[in-house]
Amino acid sequence: MPVDASAANTPRLRRHYRVFVPLIVALAALAWLALWAWARSPYGRYLEHGVAHGSWTDSGPAAALCRALPAGDIVVPLLLYAAAWILMTAAMMLPTTLPLFDAFDRLTSGRPDHGRLLALLGLGYMGAWGAFGVLAHGLHEGLLVLLAQSPQLAWNGWIVGAAVIAGAGAFQFSRLKYACLDRCRSPLGFVIAHWRGRAQKRQAFLLGLHHGAWCVGCCWAPMLLMFAVGAGSLGWMLVLAAVMAIEKNTPWGPRLGKPLGVVLLAWSAALVASHA
Repeated sequence: MPVDASAANTPRLRRHYRVFVPLIVALAALAWLALWAWARSPYGRYLEHGVAHGSWTDSGPAAALCRALPAGDIVVPLLLYAAAWILMTAAMMLPTTLPLFDAFDRLTSGRPDHGRLLALLGLGYMGAWGAFGVLAHGLHEGLLVLLAQSPQLAWNGWIVGAAVIAGAGAFQFSRLKYACLDRCRSPLGFVIAHWRGRAQKRQAFLLGLHHGAWCVGCCWAPMLLMFAVGAGSLGWMLVLAAVMAIEKNTPWGPRLGKPLGVVLLAWSAALVASHA
């Protein structure tokens, strides 16, 4: 008697919804909880200042570590920044990656190394965002040097914030935004096109890295807003995370981009008008 395909897939679907989806949700929730606890701890100023303005190492425990460790003034800020960025990325982007992990989970669920492949996929995805974080951090540090050398610009730091917000708004109207968003919104086709089943560990990592690069392409401008409002602003992070999740995971998500662009451009114009 032929086996009903839907019946054969029922245990797999049950496992998927009972184990996989709660796991992704729990990881995202854990990242949000860690950020919330960090922001309210005595170390909360490091989270805020590390991504927005100021220095992590002027005073306090981080300054003591800088003095105690070789090249501590370089190593400690980088470690703190990396921890903050990883938490931010995990909290904001994990909910948007559910379709990618869903497609890959179903494709590889019968393999004995299934869990390891999923972990490598996640590492590759986070690697793409990590590379973007390094670049953004370098640009931020360069901007701080420029502000330190230009008192006039430092006194008018609102110009930088207005420019970042305007740039993020303008990006919502670009072709690049929607070309990358289309790739992020169709992970099943992406996984099928790029998964060959050979050198599985390497391919899983590269698959996550490749897909992560497309997601960076469509979301890098909104993520830069965190440098304007500060990573300690969990409210803004929640708003941006919700917007990106809606864009990627709902049928009407792409239609959100242009209204968001209008709002951001209006916000930037209001900043300029208020300081004119």
